[in-house]
Amino acid sequence: MKNQFNKISKRWLIIAAALLSMVGPFSIDTYLPSFPSIEAEFQVSRALISQSLGAYLAGFAVMTLIWGPLTDRFGRKPIIFASASLYLVASLGCALTDNFQTFMLSRILQGMAASGGYVAGRAMIRDSFNEQDARKAMSQVMMLFAIAPAISPIIGGALHNLFGWRSVFYFLAFYGAVVLMIALLRIKESLPVEQQQSLHPLHVTKVYSRALLHARFMTLVLTTTLSFAGFFIYVVGAPTIIFDVLQWQAEDFIYLFAPVTAGIVIGAFVTNKLTHYLSSEQTINVGFFLTALAVVLNLLQVSFLPTSALISIAPLVLYAFSLAMIMPNITILALDCFPKNRGSAAAMQGFTQMLSNALLASVIAPLLGSEAVNFVWVQAVVFLMAFFLWLSISKRNV
Repeated sequence: MKNQFNKISKRWLIIAAALLSMVGPFSIDTYLPSFPSIEAEFQVSRALISQSLGAYLAGFAVMTLIWGPLTDRFGRKPIIFASASLYLVASLGCALTDNFQTFMLSRILQGMAASGGYVAGRAMIRDSFNEQDARKAMSQVMMLFAIAPAISPIIGGALHNLFGWRSVFYFLAFYGAVVLMIALLRIKESLPVEQQQSLHPLHVTKVYSRALLHARFMTLVLTTTLSFAGFFIYVVGAPTIIFDVLQWQAEDFIYLFAPVTAGIVIGAFVTNKLTHYLSSEQTINVGFFLTALAVVLNLLQVSFLPTSALISIAPLVLYAFSLAMIMPNITILALDCFPKNRGSAAAMQGFTQMLSNALLASVIAPLLGSEAVNFVWVQAVVFLMAFFLWLSISKRNV
């Protein structure tokens, strides 16, 4: 009976961690179809609206460094409660504002709030499972997480068409409330009292200094950050790809996000099965081989083939599939570098990845214009950087 209860509890933990991870894609993708309307209402440019995405990501990145030590001191569950509550308030702020400055501030607050659940959810997974089961659990989280990029533009487009862009942020507030209730009612605290860490500034500084100076940890973090960047550049560039390159409409976001999401889901499913046969390192190697193939195909199609939906999206599906093999395994390897400070380790992971995403959204994406080839080359460059970092750690065993 106890084992059955533990299985149910851990199943809810996986669901809760997935829902917490989905806050990010919902916050990023749901309002993409509303870009033209928000631009018109606030009388701002596309580049400035793109910076609202960067503002969210910057808030997310910076706040992870604060949430991390808090989760190691007070536990995972209180942080989920605090961050989800703050996220609900920030989403209402976006919905109710009548000027772009307040909208930007509310987006920053959204990002700051969302990062708490992200950090706590990842730490809870590693707290509650052994290495092999944690890899499986993280793959299952990614399968559920992958639903968000597919359905969020659909939800956003439908809400936008029916009720206007503000309804998107009312939906995000509602989602925050649902996540809050599930987390409070269905999951248990995973950090034992005896493992709680000090919040003294010197201790926190020492933990982060150790992380920054830990060659293996930082190499793993940068590897997964750069790998994801090759995918994320197409997320932040989706309005340009949809409206300018493919000449589609707001309701057509599904045709980009659904196939890519299917790639992530199938990749996560395959990764889950491979845990019985391959080590983390072997699975990552397979993932990088497939990622390289996706990048080469993307370069070939943009250089020699006419623009069409099929040939433009197919390489992205393969890239998403392989990314689902790489990220769960690297995440577990990185968290295992600091078994007593998983919250802070997850925070450093989140900070690095979201800072990279903020740079892509605020600086790089606006510079790429409407040429598809520019997105492809960015993907190729960040992939090569990630690949060589992985080679350095896998060959030398840093």
